[in-house]
Amino acid sequence: MFRPSVLVLALLFLLVTPTRAGAEARPSRADLQRVLELHARSVVRVRGPQHAGPGIIVGSDGQVLTAAAHVGAQSAQVEHAGNALTARVVLTSAVLQVAVVAGPQGAWPAAPVRLVPEGLAGRWVVGVMPASTGKGSARRDTPRAAKARAAPAPFFDVPLTLAPGSPLYDAEGRLVAVVVERRGKGVRALPLSAVKAELASADAP
Repeated sequence: MFRPSVLVLALLFLLVTPTRAGAEARPSRADLQRVLELHARSVVRVRGPQHAGPGIIVGSDGQVLTAAAHVGAQSAQVEHAGNALTARVVLTSAVLQVAVVAGPQGAWPAAPVRLVPEGLAGRWVVGVMPASTGKGSARRDTPRAAKARAAPAPFFDVPLTLAPGSPLYDAEGRLVAVVVERRGKGVRALPLSAVKAELASADAP
C-alpha cells in the first residue's frame, strides 16, 4: 500500500463541508438536476489491468476516488476529457474496497465533498444511473434519489443499481460516498468519513 503524503490528504478534503444530524427532505427535481450537472463534470473512467469503471475527482490536482478493483498495484489509467492519463495509486484498501489515485497535476474539476461523521443510514442520497449503451437507445444519464440503509459498519446499502466506483451525492451535489460493490438489486457504499479515516491511518508514522 502506498502512503499518501499530508499534502495529498489535505487536497483530497479541501472542499469538505462538515454536517450535523438532522431531518432532510427528499431531493427535489431541481436538486437532481444539480447533481447531474456536477456528476457530468467530475466523473471519470478508471482502468486497471483487469477491470474498469467509474471514479470521481476529489482533488483539484487530479486525485480520483474509485473502487479498488479498478486499479493496479501501482498505477491505473484515468480517462478524462478525451485523454487517457496514467495515474499513480495513492491508497488502496482491500478491506474497504476503495482506492485513491493521483493523475498528472493540472486543473481538475473536483467535486465538492461532504463528511457525515454520524453515518448515512436513513438519509437521502443521489446516484446517477448511466445511460443505456444499447443500439438505438435514446436514454440519458438519470439521477435518482434513495434512502440509505444500515449495513455492517462503516458501510451502508442503497437500493440503486450502480457500478462499483460510482459516486453518491447529497441533494446539493456534494459527494458523500462511493459505491464499492453490487449486492442483489442494490449496492453497498462507503461514506467519505471512512475514506478520510483510512487515509489518515495510512499517513500516520
